[in-house]
This record gives sequence, structure tokens and C-alpha cells, in this order.
Amino acid sequence: MPSEIHQNDIGTRFLLTVKDGSDLVNISGAIALQVDFRKPSDTISNRSALRLDDGSSLSGVMYYDAVAGDLDEVGKYKLQGKVFLPSGTFYTDIHTFKVHCNL
Repeated sequence: MPSEIHQNDIGTRFLLTVKDGSDLVNISGAIALQVDFRKPSDTISNRSALRLDDGSSLSGVMYYDAVAGDLDEVGKYKLQGKVFLPSGTFYTDIHTFKVHCNL
């Protein structure tokens, strides 16, 4: 059975890969990592993210674990990561996902 994201889920992990074209961006020296959520009501939330340490020397993956209030609306959300590096600011692709209602 496929996994779904439900209203008021806590702890759902969102993984985002930071790329420049087809190349991974080394985010190990990031000044800040941010994830922006656009809720169905058009409200935007900015959250601090963390770098996923996969043991490699180059990790272009960041993550955010949802907390109470992040997924409080049913409907279509958009998600985008933002990385602040000394060399510039990078954005991930925009991802769309659906939050389902509970019984």
C-alpha cells in the first residue's frame, strides 16, 4: 500500500537534493539551509533544514522533519529548499505533494 501524508502528521521527513544543472552542490559549508512550504491557503512557512550526512564527502541532500502545525491543512502543498553558501544562494526544484484528510 502506498504511503500518504496526512493532516497533522508529525515527523514526516522531506528530502531535497540541491543541484546546479545536473551536478550536486556541496552544501557542507552552508551558512544556512531553509525549506519553504506553501500551504493550500497560500500561506508560506520558512523552516530551518539540516544537511543529510550520508558519509560521503559531497552531500547535496538536505532534509526537514515536519513539526506540529506544518501539515495542518488538507490539500496541495508546494515545497522548495534554499541553501545559503559563501559562493551564492541555490534553490532546489519545487515539489508538489498532497496532504490527505484523516478518518
